[in-house]
Amino acid sequence: MGSNSSRIGDLPKNEYLKKLSGTESVSENDPFWNQLLSFSFPAPTSSTELKLLEEATISVCRSLVENNPRTGNLGALIKVFLSRTKELKLSAECQNHIFIWQTHNALFIICCLLKVFICEMSEEELQLHFTYEEKSPGSYSSDSEDLLEELLCCLMQLITDIPLLDITYEISVEAVSTMVVFLSCQLFHKEVLRQSISHKYLMRGRCLPYTSKLVKTLLYNFIRQEKPPPPGTHVLPQQSDGGGLLYGLASGVATGLWTVFTLGGVGSKVAAASELSSPLANQSLLLLLVLANLTDAADAPNPYRQAIMSFKNTQDSSPFPSSIPHAFQINFNSLYMALCEQQTSDQATLLLYTLLHQNSNIRTYMLARTDMENLVLPILEILYHVEERNSHHVYMALIILLILTEDDGFNRSIHEVMLKNITWYSERVLTEISLGSLLILVVIRTIQYNMTRTRDKYLHTNCLAALANMSAQFRSLHQYAAQRIVSLFSLLSKKHNKVLEQATQSLRGSLSSSDVPLPDYAQDLNVIEEVIRMMLEIINSCLTNSLHHNPNLVYALLYKRDLFEQFRTHPSFQDIMQNIDLVITFFSSRLLQAGAELSVERVLEIIKQGVVALPKDRLKVALCPVAHTPWKQPRLGPQPT
Repeated sequence: MGSNSSRIGDLPKNEYLKKLSGTESVSENDPFWNQLLSFSFPAPTSSTELKLLEEATISVCRSLVENNPRTGNLGALIKVFLSRTKELKLSAECQNHIFIWQTHNALFIICCLLKVFICEMSEEELQLHFTYEEKSPGSYSSDSEDLLEELLCCLMQLITDIPLLDITYEISVEAVSTMVVFLSCQLFHKEVLRQSISHKYLMRGRCLPYTSKLVKTLLYNFIRQEKPPPPGTHVLPQQSDGGGLLYGLASGVATGLWTVFTLGGVGSKVAAASELSSPLANQSLLLLLVLANLTDAADAPNPYRQAIMSFKNTQDSSPFPSSIPHAFQINFNSLYMALCEQQTSDQATLLLYTLLHQNSNIRTYMLARTDMENLVLPILEILYHVEERNSHHVYMALIILLILTEDDGFNRSIHEVMLKNITWYSERVLTEISLGSLLILVVIRTIQYNMTRTRDKYLHTNCLAALANMSAQFRSLHQYAAQRIVSLFSLLSKKHNKVLEQATQSLRGSLSSSDVPLPDYAQDLNVIEEVIRMMLEIINSCLTNSLHHNPNLVYALLYKRDLFEQFRTHPSFQDIMQNIDLVITFFSSRLLQAGAELSVERVLEIIKQGVVALPKDRLKVALCPVAHTPWKQPRLGPQPT
């Protein structure tokens, strides 16, 4: 490196890097640092180039690992960076490009080294490398043990205090990315870390007072979606719009951390364009999620999770209870709009889930919005394109719907919102449909996809739980939504008959060959019957609570009345079939009285008249046990049955 632009292939032979990693100690006041930090570097544009960078620098990093106990050059580099950050705010105000550029380069090198150090050694060894100074071999200074803590505090100050300008954008991204890399220690441990260096420094001591300010800044970075400055205004020469070399480097780490973090077992399928449109927003969101999901320390809860659980709207003037630590206020409207716009990424969906699940202030605010379609439609689109999404993204979207449908006000209001021309729904042209009917269609489609592909009982149960939560509030169901409810029941009925036939044939075969083990058809039959009962409960709940609002559902039941015959006398369904059987019998009788060859319009007219004539006390009150089922925190990964 140095004053000339460096190429990846030249890095192992670079004289400045050799001196940094060599056997000679370099004082923090040595002019060498100005020479080392005066470099520009073309940003890698592919994973191949990132891999080449790691391969080219691994020898330098390993050389530093070997020599640092004697030279203390890592500590000297960090002290150079720390001394420069003290003047960073003033440099930004004075537009001192060169000073900010060199400070950025120092942080870039630290992050590259930190990534390799974390991969190559234990946390205890890593901490030791921060204590080594220029002394006899292997010696260290006890009073310098907090250099790592000082670096973390400095990064937090840089993120929260340095104004975001064109010339400071890159270093702000690098600071966030360095913290993501630092927190990647969990990647190299099978067990959950509860006494890691992150717990030691981030959850207590000098870093703790920055908790609420850091969380607030990261949230605002996500909200604002600031794009990188245009070419020519960057501090670093020859940078592209991709956000800098370190962004690419840390994104690789973040992707691995994200995989472990969501327990999905597969990488994120987020479009690269959305990530690169605002590297600062994307990296800030990743850091926020990692901080929020750190395990509690043995003697203290996670302060970052506490901050996320308790922040309030800027328009809320009520005082914070003294018992709530790390509280702050943020503009809920801006946050809501950003969440609506960013649901194409699974990390944004996880943030939405986290806020709805853990922050009652946010949940209350969102449920009171009169434009919930702006939030619900992106969630439905995730479920609709289930084939293209990672399993953890689908699960998070489903759990968000389950949380929302636990609110009766939400379940009522979604049937009042009318939508036109839903272009992404391709099975049928929907010129006009309520948000509630569209939600039913998408959830049923997800169930059918799951039945034929993933066969995940957990997903089945939660899809049906969402429908059950809504069922008592079904209003003016679209005819296609009503048809799909009955069609799903038809599909389940056929599956039930098929498994029942297989079980019967297997039992007959076992009488002639006792040595052949029998397949466990009984378990399959129990699962299918459980799902069928849930569907019957959903239909029953709608008929009992809102029959007069849903003539299209009655029409669909009458059209497929033969489907329900076999379940009338089935011991598992007799109780739940009473109301459904009553409705089918009552309206069938009225249609019979009206004569043959009735048009669709005439049938619906008879149904609407019959609803008024049907005594309400003849329908038994439906207590749907699926509705408001306590949902579990999503297991973000497939679980085939």
